Amino acid sequence: MKEPYTKILKTLFNLLYWLLMSAFGLALLYGIGSVFCFASFRVPSDSMEPALVEGDHILVEKFTMGARLFDLKPAFNKERFTIHRTPALGKVKRNDILVFNFPYPERQDSIGFDVMLYYVKRCIALPGDTLEIRNSHYRVRGVDGNIGNVTSQDFIEHLFVSGLYKNYGIFTPCYPFTATHDWNIRELGPYYIPKEGGSIGMNDRNFHLYKPVIEWEQQQKLREVNDSTFTLGDQPITAYTFQKSYYFVSGDKMENSRDSRYWGVVPEEYIVGRVWGIWKSVDGWGEIRWGRIGEIKSPPQSPQGVKEKRSSISNE
Repeated sequence: MKEPYTKILKTLFNLLYWLLMSAFGLALLYGIGSVFCFASFRVPSDSMEPALVEGDHILVEKFTMGARLFDLKPAFNKERFTIHRTPALGKVKRNDILVFNFPYPERQDSIGFDVMLYYVKRCIALPGDTLEIRNSHYRVRGVDGNIGNVTSQDFIEHLFVSGLYKNYGIFTPCYPFTATHDWNIRELGPYYIPKEGGSIGMNDRNFHLYKPVIEWEQQQKLREVNDSTFTLGDQPITAYTFQKSYYFVSGDKMENSRDSRYWGVVPEEYIVGRVWGIWKSVDGWGEIRWGRIGEIKSPPQSPQGVKEKRSSISNE
């Protein structure tokens, strides 16, 4: 009589074992996939409308740039740590939408890292690009065609021309917020986007423009003794070669976006990956917006597009 019960118990134990092993395997695959392949984020604001709206759940692929590997303990404790990447399978392009750790979580003039604070913005300029904003529109030296949400750029320019920008509460001063740069969100640049191995001369303008980046790379203070003398740590400096690469990013809803126009560039290693698509979208009432699921649309463009080939920009 005991033998049938023993067989049943063995069968149940075997079934439980394989269920547990299957669950463990799925959890392991999910963990590996989250680290090396994809990550999911919820869009919390309207700064990327109309491409992304509040309540969209986006899938971010890590293949293009390579997955990031770093020690979470010093990251959470806000200590210095090193970020490594797996081999990249592609390259980020202008107009790609990126998710990244916000580089200035505590101070506007100092790059930091908050492992829990992520932004999503569109890539406007790549490492080594020279960027301008002219009449509220993005321009990159040697690049023909539209960059970013041109419809929003047209709208901001209309507000400036008509004098209505104050009615919209648009903050017009921009990075680096110094008298040496008479820039604003309508007229900016030329702005060289740092690239690993790229060099600049050290002068008053470059001191203010690249000070946060240089201090972050070197972990030393960059000081201006006078208009022509600068020190890094205790040593005089006349030129600087960047050790890392950076990106200039922008929200699509430019009249309501805190982006590189206001705080500078994003270190390459802060970028999680490229937005691949929307896998779920929920409105304020908890209803699924089925029509938003899938591939993300290209940024809206003005009807006329860009017709002129822009002139070259001298790097300062």
